[in-house]
Amino acid sequence: MKRTTKRWRASVGAAVAGIGILAATALSAQAAGSTLHAAASDQGRYFGTAIAAGKLGDSQYTTIADREFGMITAENEMKMDATEPQQGQFNFSSGDRILDWATSHGKRVRGHALAWHSQQPGWMQNMSGSQLRQAMLNHVTQVATHYKGKVYAWDVVNEAYADGSSGARRDSNLQRTGNDWIEAAFRAARAADPNAKLCYNDYNTDNWSHAKTQGVYTMVKDFKARGVPIDCVGFQAHFNSGNPVPNNYHETLQHFADLGVDVQITELDIEGSGSSQAEQYQGVTQACLAVSRCTGITVWGVRDSDSWRASGTPLLFDGNGQKKAAYTSVLNVLNSGEGVPGGGDPDPGETTPPPTGGSGCTATYSEGQKWGDRFNGTVTVTANGNISSWTSTVTVSSSQRISATWNGTPTWDSSGKVMTMRPAGNGTLAAGQSTSFGFTVMHGGDWTWPKVTCSAS
Repeated sequence: MKRTTKRWRASVGAAVAGIGILAATALSAQAAGSTLHAAASDQGRYFGTAIAAGKLGDSQYTTIADREFGMITAENEMKMDATEPQQGQFNFSSGDRILDWATSHGKRVRGHALAWHSQQPGWMQNMSGSQLRQAMLNHVTQVATHYKGKVYAWDVVNEAYADGSSGARRDSNLQRTGNDWIEAAFRAARAADPNAKLCYNDYNTDNWSHAKTQGVYTMVKDFKARGVPIDCVGFQAHFNSGNPVPNNYHETLQHFADLGVDVQITELDIEGSGSSQAEQYQGVTQACLAVSRCTGITVWGVRDSDSWRASGTPLLFDGNGQKKAAYTSVLNVLNSGEGVPGGGDPDPGETTPPPTGGSGCTATYSEGQKWGDRFNGTVTVTANGNISSWTSTVTVSSSQRISATWNGTPTWDSSGKVMTMRPAGNGTLAAGQSTSFGFTVMHGGDWTWPKVTCSAS
């Protein structure tokens, strides 16, 4: 997280998506967790927040933090400029203050962040080449050693990939020391603290189709193949109206988890208010619950007034410390277990009917976010062999109608109940490759899932 506002990339998906929502089963007061920490723990996850040392004297702030959260991240106090203000002279006082508060209240701690192009101390900003590389590695080693055995995980490297369509590394002084600088930082962190989980952390990596997401994925895949010690990937999850929660968010988390790493939502905040904000928080929480290796969620601050984006009111408690609709939404999802395999909801991969298609391709339907009058759905088209294009049909019931679509070019038959979706661009897929499109159904009282087919050419 930066202290200054980030430039947001618009999301490809216009709709907020969650995973397989059905009507929540009523839970007894005895069974339901009454706090975010308790409810998340019941699902095998943690729920955390970022803490500022300067606010530990605020009783309302600490009361909420103590009651609701089980994982604590130092907002700025463990970053490079805070811990090594002068080269070779380390200052852990503020970071230790947060660590001491957290551990004395039975909390765990995420370390944030060992190596970053931003918030470097002035002396480091003026370095380059091998001198900078050595200084960075010494910083990683000294800080990780100081907190050895005291932190659950470290964001070892933060925000090393560029925004935009390149999928490339960010041009920074650290990157210019050599492309292996990230690997070197992870190896140094592992040597200093063998038991802490080591994470790569970044923003705008939420949409699976984005180049930045793919760039990070390729790096993590390479690290795992070569034995570079990486245990987890952090998704900052800073959302607003220009960058909403993408409809394929859970797919992104799952793809990374399939590489053999944990995934963590590390700096969640969603600008907005009321039911719209609550629905997006619900979708993020469900996405985490749907992925077994999503180990927890951290929101980036306690109250709206504490946020680095305070004007956007992006957190779960308002400036007076009162629970918002978003808080209730998150707590309800955690208590219902929606999205958790075996928790009573359809698995994201379940289909009704089973996957259909000819020899060329297969269509798979998965349910998304549900509201009172509508629900989202996603169709994944998978090529059974090399195909030059594809066509998928989506048939809804007589009382339903499709009100919105994304990631494809639709047409309808005369009844308006059969939609034919074609690729928005090039439809070529190699054997085993897949692509997805989505839509919103106004259900008219009928929650039946659409029927889907696929044909290829």
